[in-house]
Amino acid sequence: MSSILTNNSAMVALDTLRSINKDLSMVQNEISTGKKVSNAKDNASIWAISTVMSTDVESFKQISDSLNKGISTVGVARASSEQVTGLLQEMKELIVSAQDDLNADDRARIQTDIDAKAATINNIVNGAQFNGVNLVKGTETLNVLSSLDRDSSGTVTASNISVNRQDLTTTAGVYGSGASLAANLTSGAASVDSSGVANQLELTFAQVSSDTSDLNLTVNGSSVTVAFNTDAATTIADAAGAINALGLEGISAVANSDTLELINTNSFDDFNVTFNTGGTNTVAIVNNGDTTENASAAATGTATLVERAEEVAFSTSAQVNDGDSYRISVNGNDYNYIAGKGETMQDVARGLKSAIDAGLETGVTTRVTQDGDQWKVLVDYDGTGSAGATVTLADNGQADGIASGGLFGLDNIDVGSKAGATAALGNIETLLSNSIGAAANFGSAQKQIESQGEFVQTLIDSLTTGIGALVDADMEAASAKLQALQVQQQLGTQALSIANQGPQNLLSLFR
Repeated sequence: MSSILTNNSAMVALDTLRSINKDLSMVQNEISTGKKVSNAKDNASIWAISTVMSTDVESFKQISDSLNKGISTVGVARASSEQVTGLLQEMKELIVSAQDDLNADDRARIQTDIDAKAATINNIVNGAQFNGVNLVKGTETLNVLSSLDRDSSGTVTASNISVNRQDLTTTAGVYGSGASLAANLTSGAASVDSSGVANQLELTFAQVSSDTSDLNLTVNGSSVTVAFNTDAATTIADAAGAINALGLEGISAVANSDTLELINTNSFDDFNVTFNTGGTNTVAIVNNGDTTENASAAATGTATLVERAEEVAFSTSAQVNDGDSYRISVNGNDYNYIAGKGETMQDVARGLKSAIDAGLETGVTTRVTQDGDQWKVLVDYDGTGSAGATVTLADNGQADGIASGGLFGLDNIDVGSKAGATAALGNIETLLSNSIGAAANFGSAQKQIESQGEFVQTLIDSLTTGIGALVDADMEAASAKLQALQVQQQLGTQALSIANQGPQNLLSLFR
């Protein structure tokens, strides 16, 4: 049935044309935007996922910038600490040259070079900053934003790479006033009376006979044999000459009228003498100095003069926190060291040694040694100071101080004397160890940040690829579909035109 009121063919053609135009509009939108999902209306779930991922990509771009800034900041600190290390090595060469017997002018010239290098090191440390951040001063940790971690519930947590500052300043720090650290100390205060002569043994001949026996002496492992003479002075002089001829470092013999003095100037070294007269003659050995052993008159025997060093010992297993403060008093003068972040008891012991050496105490020599589960600071007094002077080692530990600089003691290196040069040689090793450790830590941190930066860039690329797979249009398919829809549109238009002509044909029935 034909009707002039309802044109079913036109309605079908029109509906088809509408569908074609809708699909054509979608394809044209894909081509113009390059996306098959450009808004939530296109595909709500895909749009939501891609939007979250796009936000993450932009966030990771900011993280990449943060990592690049971190790389530069740590790079400046690394380069600075490496340069400081080079200057310290040059200072060590100068200190080694000062170990020789030099005149005052030569020592003064060496000291001038050392002071100049120390000043240069201070300038480097003070200027080693990037964007206002100096990693070779202070102890605060630098946190570099490195990632955003999203868990299955959607919670996002920021992650950081922590870079520890490596303080290469020469500051002495501020002594703490917090909790006592006495539990970290394994020995207490001690004192030495210097009225005697350090490290000296006197051999007094109780009898000199005319028999044919010999005097056999062993001094720290080296032996001499001297024939007894009826004249005690001659026997003593012969023994002194034979011992001096051995050329033992730091050991000398002095002949007096009735005694043979054996002197050991090696700090911290035990002094051992063994004697055997081989006959009826006897010898009395008297230990002058800090010792607990004397030999009575005898034909054979051994006497040991123990080292005069006093000590403060620290437990190797004790935890050391930033700001832990320790003190040793020598001849009434206090010497402090305040630990920095990440330091150990070995660092504390070495720091105290540097502090004492910087005080240039007359006749005082220091050494750090490990004995089992203890780090010890040994202080030796050679008896050259004023009569009756004492060496007192007093320990005191308090928390919550401000750390000493990693190059604490650098400004006080003094090679103006042989003793000062000897002390400087040990201390420069500690400073070198600190600067080398700082450079190594910065190098590791810089490498870690660079690796994280490479990962973040790879992650950005992967996320961008994933977003593209979700929302980007297939341009080849869109082009083919566009051409097909254009043909369908033309055909649909023609079909609608034909359908619209149907009512006109009804007029012919009424003519």
